Amino acid sequence: MSLQSVRAFFAEKAPDLPIIELATSTATVALAAEAHGVEPGQIAKTLAFRIGERNLLIVARGDARIDNRKIKETFGGKAKMLDAETVVALTSHPVGGVCPFGLATPLPVYCDVSLRAFAEVVPAAGDTHSAVRISPARMAELVDADWVDVCLSLPVENPEIAAPSPLETP
Repeated sequence: MSLQSVRAFFAEKAPDLPIIELATSTATVALAAEAHGVEPGQIAKTLAFRIGERNLLIVARGDARIDNRKIKETFGGKAKMLDAETVVALTSHPVGGVCPFGLATPLPVYCDVSLRAFAEVVPAAGDTHSAVRISPARMAELVDADWVDVCLSLPVENPEIAAPSPLETP
């Protein structure tokens, strides 16, 4: 049912975006990155949380980790990841195929700013063998997501590039 709900979502809102279906599992970030030929960060993972009395989805880059302090500051409470059964009930998508598209229940969606490091990301499309390629901005627009900063900062791979030049120092 969930792949069908994602198909219906894209047929209505973005018919130009094809759903990629593979024979191999893409249920983990590592499997998805390998199958799609991208780095793990480009996989847009969707995480389901309960904060206080509300359930919500956060989409973040695949190699990012959630920062509990930032979640609490952003949403005003401690986040608890939802169990697999609840995730399926709320989204219709199985763990490993969870995405912000074609949800069974309307849920607030938040995109972490970590996704903006990429021109294109690869979120799942409702099952463990499907995905789409999409820009982070378009994904956020399609699912009416708000942008948040709730992940731990990733280490800079090349500090020489990231360091400001003397002219940029205040």
